Amino acid sequence: MPFVSIKMLEGRTKEQKKNLIMSVSRAVSESLGLDIKHVWVAVEEFPKDEWGLGGELASEAHRPK
Repeated sequence: MPFVSIKMLEGRTKEQKKNLIMSVSRAVSESLGLDIKHVWVAVEEFPKDEWGLGGELASEAHRPK
């Protein structure tokens, strides 16, 4: 059974996470020729104060416009 771990910043809706999990599950299932029921996907969300981006906290990082 493949296990996919996705780590991302918090802020997505439940519907977005459901779509992500389905899309990843389908891709793995099709790529490996497995029944989708055997694909595990875990989503871990982190507050922006717990991740760094470009040497800064993600909550403080400047994003190009």
